[in-house]
Amino acid sequence: MKVTEVPGIAGAFLFEPTPYADERGFFCRTFDADVVRSVGLDPNAFVQDSVSHSVRGVLRGLHLRSGAGEAKLVRCSYGRIFDVVVDLRPDSPTYLGRAFFELSGETQTTLYIPAGCAHGFQALTETADTSYRIDRPHDPTEDVTIAFDDPELAIPWPLPVTSMSQRDREAPSLAEVLKQQEG
Repeated sequence: MKVTEVPGIAGAFLFEPTPYADERGFFCRTFDADVVRSVGLDPNAFVQDSVSHSVRGVLRGLHLRSGAGEAKLVRCSYGRIFDVVVDLRPDSPTYLGRAFFELSGETQTTLYIPAGCAHGFQALTETADTSYRIDRPHDPTEDVTIAFDDPELAIPWPLPVTSMSQRDREAPSLAEVLKQQEG
């Protein structure tokens, strides 16, 4: 498994497995505690696994957790997604940095997103399954959402949005969220 640091987001990593392919399809390891440990992360810190199933054009995000935040490993297990990370850690050397990825079921690449970063994605294929491994139990009172179309972020979403949650549709701007976090 190859590990690379994500340019533009301090402390974020891409974990790229080496699939073994033959006439049956492929097999690959998508999580390896030793590899995770090799970049200074605690593999035992992850306490919850979740999955989302989306159809083409669905947009989820931009989400993060207040308080201690939430670190996560994100992988598209089927289909393809356009994935976005925004660094909202004021003391980070990449504060307000953005990074964009295409994650797919073909590559099974996993993205590590540090606590304090916002995350969102859009499904690029007719169906896309996205898996999450999260380091804290979910607490809905800590949910924070930022407008996906905030002009300050200028995220180049590749498709028209076909569907999103009401919470995402009504999300405040980045400036409003940052002001709330300061106060």
